Amino acid sequence: MTGFIHGIILSMGLILPLGVQNLFVFNQGAMQKTFFRVVPVVITAGICDTLLILVAVNGVSVLVLEFALLKTLFIGAGVIFLFFMGWLIWHETVTVSDQEVKALSTKQQIGFAVTVSLLNPHAIIDTVGVIGTSSVNYNGLDKILFTSACILISWIWFFCLAITGRMIGRQRQSTKILCCINKFSAVFMWVTAIYLVYSSF
Repeated sequence: MTGFIHGIILSMGLILPLGVQNLFVFNQGAMQKTFFRVVPVVITAGICDTLLILVAVNGVSVLVLEFALLKTLFIGAGVIFLFFMGWLIWHETVTVSDQEVKALSTKQQIGFAVTVSLLNPHAIIDTVGVIGTSSVNYNGLDKILFTSACILISWIWFFCLAITGRMIGRQRQSTKILCCINKFSAVFMWVTAIYLVYSSF
């Protein structure tokens, strides 16, 4: 069980810090009218993380990161999507008169969940550099347990984020809280995009 425990501790360390993906799942949990409507985000984020972990463990994405041009194009695409998604969430307004939220549609949720998961250079580099590198220490069943633990933590964490967001979203004594969540989410995404540009030079 060493590999399984190692996978749990390692994945928790990577996924717990505030990031664009976590913030998006939490934001949608707070903004959607029912928990059922945020499930597509959770499932999409979970599937994307599962794919990233599997790719990292099998070492395929390491080849991509070795090519400077591909890495630059990848970061550029991530920056563009972060700016666009920040703009959309900034304008995801709350109507004060009827206390209803103008939330993202299911298609938009899935599309942006894929974006923040697969076009987030920091998340991929962390996954490849940490999980992928750590998986080299295991073989056979140990490697399967290590990988399963990392995937399990991701799914549990996304559901917890959505539930927490939903609990806060239900406390709608005032729409100011939801407006602040939206504004903070948008600004955080823009700052992340700017930092990606800065760190790439």
